[in-house]
Amino acid sequence: MAIDFQHYIDKFIRYLEIEKNYSLHTCLNYSLDLKEFKNFLKDTPLESVDHLILRRYLAELKQKNLKSRSINRKLSCLRSFFKFLFREGYIKYNPCSLISGPKQEKHLPSFLTEEEVIRLIEIVPVKDEWSLRDRAILETFYSTGMRISELVGLDTSDIDFISGTVKVKGKGKKERLLPIGDKALEAIKDYLAKRKNKEEAVFLNKFGRRISSRAVRDIVHKYVRVASLKSGISPHTLRHSFATHLLERGADLRSVQELLGHTNISTTQVYTHLTTEKLKQVYQKAHPRA
Repeated sequence: MAIDFQHYIDKFIRYLEIEKNYSLHTCLNYSLDLKEFKNFLKDTPLESVDHLILRRYLAELKQKNLKSRSINRKLSCLRSFFKFLFREGYIKYNPCSLISGPKQEKHLPSFLTEEEVIRLIEIVPVKDEWSLRDRAILETFYSTGMRISELVGLDTSDIDFISGTVKVKGKGKKERLLPIGDKALEAIKDYLAKRKNKEEAVFLNKFGRRISSRAVRDIVHKYVRVASLKSGISPHTLRHSFATHLLERGADLRSVQELLGHTNISTTQVYTHLTTEKLKQVYQKAHPRA
């Protein structure tokens, strides 16, 4: 009897949610990727999928001008899916075992200089509840290096003003404790003191509910324009700047890995390329025979 593809997609997503503790965002992306693959297969039964069909699918994605990063993400989803089916005994062999993805282009993350970060933060006029909130958001991003989802998910009970730490819920619902600087704590205190609403969430929208990731992005973009900084700066740029500035000032890679919540140090190593580039510029400028 042919395997009902949607039934096994649902089983796989439940496995990711319950056993792997993946976030709702990741599970949704995996679900969409698998539905896209299901549409490509049309009437081909799941148990008939082999490495040749998978190669045809990757070729079709390439024809759609998808970047290598996106193709590799979709392939990673299929690898996890077929590995799950094979391990559970739903298929007789794993067709992904013979497949390799396209070589990924390496993009160095963009970051701001220390002076640019200060300009971005200090351009915010601290005059009312909303400007105090915006200032606190920028200070928190740069002080902790947290992800946008982590900032949006912050509750007032997560911040320890006495010890100067903040608890964040990262990828895979893993919690970690981060140090937070005095300037960020002061900015949060000033905002909470002015805030009329006593909701549990730290950062609220104008309706008194937890702020969304999209609204936070809009806030960052707004002040980037006001500060006349280069385009393409996002909340993630502040995370990149946080990591780069720590390494430039002598922090070790393992500590930065912990602060960023990276599972693998190879993810953190991209920041060493940024600091190497800066060293090269200093060398070219300063060495008499460079």
